[in-house]
Amino acid sequence: METFDTLESSVRSYIRDFPAVFAKASGHFVHDEEGRRYIDFFAGAGVLNYGHNNPRLKQALLDYLAGDGIVHSLDMATVAKRDFLETFDRLILKPRGLDYRLQFPGPTGTNAVEAALKLARKVTGRHLVIGFTNGFHGMTLGSLAVTGNGAKRGGAGVPLTHTMHMPFCGYHGDGVDTLTVFERYLADNGSGIDLPAAVIVETVQGEGGINVGSVAWLKKLEQLCRRHDILLIVDDIQMGCGRTGPFFSFELAGLKPDIVCLSKSIGAIGLPMALTLIAPHLDQWAPGEHNGTFRGNNAAFVAAAEALRAYWADGDFQAEVLRKGQLVRDALDRIAAAHPGGIAQVRGRGLIQGLVFAEDGMAEKAARAAFAEGVIIETSGPKSEVLKVMPPLTIDDDALCQGLDVLARVVAALTPTKQSKAA
Repeated sequence: METFDTLESSVRSYIRDFPAVFAKASGHFVHDEEGRRYIDFFAGAGVLNYGHNNPRLKQALLDYLAGDGIVHSLDMATVAKRDFLETFDRLILKPRGLDYRLQFPGPTGTNAVEAALKLARKVTGRHLVIGFTNGFHGMTLGSLAVTGNGAKRGGAGVPLTHTMHMPFCGYHGDGVDTLTVFERYLADNGSGIDLPAAVIVETVQGEGGINVGSVAWLKKLEQLCRRHDILLIVDDIQMGCGRTGPFFSFELAGLKPDIVCLSKSIGAIGLPMALTLIAPHLDQWAPGEHNGTFRGNNAAFVAAAEALRAYWADGDFQAEVLRKGQLVRDALDRIAAAHPGGIAQVRGRGLIQGLVFAEDGMAEKAARAAFAEGVIIETSGPKSEVLKVMPPLTIDDDALCQGLDVLARVVAALTPTKQSKAA
């Protein structure tokens, strides 16, 4: 690790959690340079929903490159982009009754969010955007301003303005409708809050601790936005592309957002790509008004289109994700039941699930112990209190169960069991 310690910036973080030099990967397995194999419960922070070096996607990409296909094109027309646009419309939008224009911003999630915020302000003529407690939307200044995490916000170096945060679903505990606060503020001319341009929300907060917005809460939020002519932006960067089961995480609640942000697994094989989906009447950009040099990543278009054809032509893949998600939930529930003193809660949806530890620092200890036993897994939440299970969606049952068995062992070694508590 000397090269990295000597030459790379101290800003690096995941290398500290996973202290190995990785050499190759396939499917749900990653190998380090010493030849050790790890089960991947991390999936590149949600980038690798279809696994590492997915054979079908890799072959499509190799064929495209071998034929001297265009790789970089800014926003010019290419065969690869046309194929992606048509495939996305045919397999994703039309079957769901959705109508969006596709904007290709810069190739990362925060670029998709910045474009959404900028457009919302342009269209409405208003400046305020509402985010939610524990939300995470990116590390550039606009997206950071609607992010809740204090440590990440603290790195901005300037005031983060023109935003306000409201309590997310469950923030004040079960049985408390957190939207009543927002609703009252909007209805009261004395609240001191200007009418917002937009609300930005994750239906499941990944980095914020796997906090799940209930269907009722999400529906009420959309209704609130409609009544007050506020644009609804759904950040589906980590939860989209099937992570919760359906392609979009908001499908379960029947939402039709004004703007949707996608990135991470939309690039399919790990290539940078982002999308900002815009309701047609909101597509009011002037040519070149929001651009970026790398918004024409044709290699990503090729892999993305192939992934849509491979996994989203019917409902089989979604059903498999939900089935595997139930396997994970059942296993985590068993772990929690065995360790009531150590595990406070299990939460999540589909193949994004988490164990919430009662004691600060225990989730990080569990992640380190799991890595030592050959499972790559990260934590989330404002205090890193959640052990976050997020494998590739293509993982097979054997590897999934093996990884869950490792988690059961490391939790047992760190937290009290029912028997020890009773004794």
